[in-house]
Amino acid sequence: MENTQDSLVLCRSPPLEALLFDIDGTMCVSDPFHHRAFSELLQGVGYNGGVPITPEFGMKHMAGRSNEQIGRFLFPEWPPAQLDAFFAEKEALFARYAREGLREVAGLRALCRWARGRGLKLAAVTNAPRANAEVMVGILGLAEFFPVVVTGEECGEGRAKPAPDAYLRALELLGASADRSVVFEDSVIGIQAGVAAGMPVVAIAGESREARVVAAGASLVVRDYLDAKLWAALDGVDAAAANGAPPTVVDGERSVEPAAVPVEN
Repeated sequence: MENTQDSLVLCRSPPLEALLFDIDGTMCVSDPFHHRAFSELLQGVGYNGGVPITPEFGMKHMAGRSNEQIGRFLFPEWPPAQLDAFFAEKEALFARYAREGLREVAGLRALCRWARGRGLKLAAVTNAPRANAEVMVGILGLAEFFPVVVTGEECGEGRAKPAPDAYLRALELLGASADRSVVFEDSVIGIQAGVAAGMPVVAIAGESREARVVAAGASLVVRDYLDAKLWAALDGVDAAAANGAPPTVVDGERSVEPAAVPVEN
């Protein structure tokens, strides 16, 4: 399914100042490791009668959510101390498994280098606990690009995504404005958070999820960071900054030539 919006704006007031990224599923392919850790622990406590959860269950009820949100869904009767112990074990398992093969979403490093070359500011904004957020960024070898990491759990109870607080905090720390920043997300609740913070959102999603992320408010849907649609849109922002007008796509056609996709070394 193609995004057929008549007008696409990735930056409301060019030039760009900042790019803000979710981590799980947006910067890296982490779902298999989360699923493995959750599945093992949930079987151990007899969840669902000991029947293993499916990846689809994880995507529907866990992906993009904070541990607080997941805990309320899985074990609404458990006391906080029991939930804390469960998630401490889960995150330790996840970190161990992630070290076995966590990989970046294709083209991410090229985009980070492109952004650094233009003096753009970068931040990672996540519902993951800080320790694991930093583990993931470190495994990917991208810590140099992301001096700012903001977690939903640090924004106060009930203020993780889909609330906008984490993205607003990232803008504050970067000294950037919403009108000159873009969010990259993969989950519906993450997209909702970016939109609520007043920023355009680029969704990383396959064709089967495209309708859902567009309904959540995504301005552009791409498969990964090598997608020509992304680089065409970014080139449009550059052209708009030079011309003093917002970049648009009208009836699927742009008024400027698309940028070349950077080649990863």
